Amino acid sequence: MKGSFFLYLCRDRLAHSYRKAIVNIDMGFFDFFSKDKKEVLDKGLSKTKESVFSKISKVIAGKSKVDDDVLDNLEEVLITSDVGVDTTLKIIDRIEKRVRRDKYLGTEELGQILREEIAELLTENNSQDEESFDIATASKPYVIMVVGVNGVGKTTTIGKLAYQFKKAGKKVYLGAADTFRAAAVEQLEIWSQRVDVPIVKQKMGSDPASVAFDTLNSAKANDADIVIIDTAGRLHNKVGLMNELTKIKNVMKKVIPDAPQEVLLVLDGSTGQNAFEQAKQFTAATEVTALAITKLDGTAKGGVVIGISDHFKIPVKYIGLGEGMEDLQLFNKKSFVDSLFGE
Repeated sequence: MKGSFFLYLCRDRLAHSYRKAIVNIDMGFFDFFSKDKKEVLDKGLSKTKESVFSKISKVIAGKSKVDDDVLDNLEEVLITSDVGVDTTLKIIDRIEKRVRRDKYLGTEELGQILREEIAELLTENNSQDEESFDIATASKPYVIMVVGVNGVGKTTTIGKLAYQFKKAGKKVYLGAADTFRAAAVEQLEIWSQRVDVPIVKQKMGSDPASVAFDTLNSAKANDADIVIIDTAGRLHNKVGLMNELTKIKNVMKKVIPDAPQEVLLVLDGSTGQNAFEQAKQFTAATEVTALAITKLDGTAKGGVVIGISDHFKIPVKYIGLGEGMEDLQLFNKKSFVDSLFGE
């Protein structure tokens, strides 16, 4: 009995601490409206920009033109900035072709060249800039299933998305299908209260597919526009993950035949190459249609966005640049590269 009371007390204090943290963060949510989106982007990428530029400065020190030594060192800079080996080789190859074509390229032009070639590389992904989910032309409700490991900012991303959709005049429902962690359900419930949107949940350990089924039925009955389904952030093994996500999708189709319209994978940008591995695991387990890369404001590993976007050919829809509701921005390739390498 004493042990049970102690566990209850600890859980209550953790929940209280989380609520307090949310309230404290929320105090800064609405002062965002005085900020420009570009200002937020520049600030969010400042650590990566400072790191990249300091490395490039060493590369071109004492050099007047872009030669083989500069390119070799630049290759190392990009790889150590978490751009990824394959994407880095593509970028270096593009610059080498420009050097051969233009005969002489001064080192003072290197930043401009990088900006142009990386922007062009990302454009070849064929995704449109600042394009949110195609909700307007889809049948209601539009279902977004959110996947990702624990700790990447999945629940926070769901809360921010719900806020932004509601602000746009949409009726939003949340489904707490991560039933393996009590904290996951509690955190999503807190966000639903902060954003003032309905949430459908069951007791811990319930079948996640059952939660998704109930959420879609409730959302459909109440003429909701958008449903966001949270899922368990476990990478126990590919087979188990695939079976679980497939079951959730199959059950949702019984309510809405084309659900989910989107599978959004949330990745923590601050983990660098580990984000690549997570993307590999989840894209192998299910059909991921969009990416959200979070926590870019607290890291110098922002180059990972370039590598992931290029490697997986999956649209990066959102990037997380801070704690504020509006700091989850639609990804714009040109603006991103401009902020990273200077306009």
